[in-house]
Amino acid sequence: MKKRLWLFKGIAMILPLLMLALVEMLLRLFGYGHNLSLFVEYPERKGYWVMNQYASERYFTETENATIGNFEPFPQRKADGTLRIFVLGESTTIGYPYMHNGSFHRWLKYRLMHTFPDKEFEIINLSLTAVNTYTVYGFAQELVDYAPDAVLIYTGHNEYYGALGVGSTSSIAHNPSLMRLVIWLREFRLIQLINHAVSGIRKALSGQKVDLRENLMKRMAADQQIPYGSPIYQAGINQFKTNLNDLCQLLSTQQIPVFISNLVSNEKDLKPFISAPSNGASSAQAKFKLASQAYAKGNFVEAKKVFIQAKELDLLRFRAPEAMNQIIQDVAVKYPGVTLVDTKRFFDEHSPYGILGQETLLEHVHPNLFGYALLSDAFYEALKQRQLIPANGKNEISFTTLRQRMPITSVDSLKGAYEMMILKEGWPFNIPMPPEEKRPKTVEEQLAGALVVKQIAWRDAMNQLASRYVGQKNLPKALQVTEALSLEYPYEPALYSQAGKLCLSLNENDLAITYLKKAFHLENTFETAQKLFVTLLKLDRPEEALLYLQFAAASNQSQFSLGELQAFVQQLIVVKQQFTKDTTNITLSNQVAASYLKFANTTAATKYVEKSLSLNSHNIDALRLKQQIQALKH
Repeated sequence: MKKRLWLFKGIAMILPLLMLALVEMLLRLFGYGHNLSLFVEYPERKGYWVMNQYASERYFTETENATIGNFEPFPQRKADGTLRIFVLGESTTIGYPYMHNGSFHRWLKYRLMHTFPDKEFEIINLSLTAVNTYTVYGFAQELVDYAPDAVLIYTGHNEYYGALGVGSTSSIAHNPSLMRLVIWLREFRLIQLINHAVSGIRKALSGQKVDLRENLMKRMAADQQIPYGSPIYQAGINQFKTNLNDLCQLLSTQQIPVFISNLVSNEKDLKPFISAPSNGASSAQAKFKLASQAYAKGNFVEAKKVFIQAKELDLLRFRAPEAMNQIIQDVAVKYPGVTLVDTKRFFDEHSPYGILGQETLLEHVHPNLFGYALLSDAFYEALKQRQLIPANGKNEISFTTLRQRMPITSVDSLKGAYEMMILKEGWPFNIPMPPEEKRPKTVEEQLAGALVVKQIAWRDAMNQLASRYVGQKNLPKALQVTEALSLEYPYEPALYSQAGKLCLSLNENDLAITYLKKAFHLENTFETAQKLFVTLLKLDRPEEALLYLQFAAASNQSQFSLGELQAFVQQLIVVKQQFTKDTTNITLSNQVAASYLKFANTTAATKYVEKSLSLNSHNIDALRLKQQIQALKH
């Protein structure tokens, strides 16, 4: 009898769970709801992962507010020798308002790609706007299974008003453990159904709907006055500390290097958003006024200190408190696999008197293009410090050169400026837009405007821009756009090939080799191989040229015999090796020059003739070769 009673009790307990499981299965079977995994298979390229566009929904109570990140595919199987880096964070980390190649991870990718042209780098940005460390920690838990070599993190400014933040409209509780349970439950389709139904009922009863015309900052901020040191202020600090510690412990346990940056925000060129009404010690506005006066008098040490105090007292917490930078510093000391990226020092050093403002920042927290370059430089130096990349690449690009060469088009720059004007027109800035200039807009301005209002896709805008520059025979600008496209779509060989061709037209042969090699790596073609071996021979790199020459010779697409050239290159390599061991041997130097002249390669021939003449300015053979070079040039 007792056994039966226990059996019935067991069935009574299990039956509801079975019913829930059945409902869950039926919802999945009929396609209700979304898979919220971080990655899904990339439909456009077999064997690749890409970030799931629905991954953020588990963090937003109102899914209308859920944001979508980048779509940067990467191979499901990481190739040997590839350095795979994931990037986690918020709107600054994704590159707002420029996005695309304005983001710091693209600056970093471009620099690594050209400093180490023979190494493969995958830098996958998983950042989202309007999120905080709940999302960053959640994503980190999933990405450990995708073979990361490093994780780069910049997060903290959204801790109060980002999704599930203590002061946001999506806040449910201030207990991180409870919040994580809610996040986990949202993976189930039944919970998604219940959440959707409850949200619909609440909106029907209140008559309120999510007004997508309002900017996301306003939609996400519920508690707009959070005093310094108050319980809700401290809850935000505790939330940040808990999530960041757990994230660093998780990745350190998995022996995945973590690079976490401290945070920067505008100090001198942004008044407090909301200030306590008094003029006393708790007034952000009063502190800001004192700081401005000290700055005007040249008392810059005092000014910086009081500007920071004003930021700390700002009741609208869109800028991270200094306590969060201390937490970041603490975790970097506590966990052996964590490296502090001192971005704040880089910004201080490039700001007048070490006080941050409009020189590097657009408004409260988002950098301008110079600021994003600095952010990338801070991570680059940290990667070198941890020896994840060599300290001195033979082709290393300096920070100054990076800023000159980084392919950010005028359309991208203008688009960022327009986005910022729109943002500042709304709450909490409320800055009227400047009057529109009464003049015809340039093509770049038209495309940037169309991008802002989503009338055109970014790729279409770039294609139009490239066609225009080619039509104008403005090859440097056409190359800039093509480089920008290749950063956005790194698995399209045609873009690398086009960039290589433009480089050759501009006589930028070393840069051409970098792009043509990447094109050949993705797709072996006779045309690319031919361009490579011809250019490499021109640059006196026959050892590298031989590989592509052999491919071209074996290719059925070859319309002429390359056997003679192949034999010549093999012999040339032998002579060059002999000359390398005996660099004072004029006979060998002349022999190399003569070999190059046989195929009218005057550039490489000149190099060796000059070496011969530097050893003996009267050498008859060298002088005769010099005359032949001059004749060929004329």
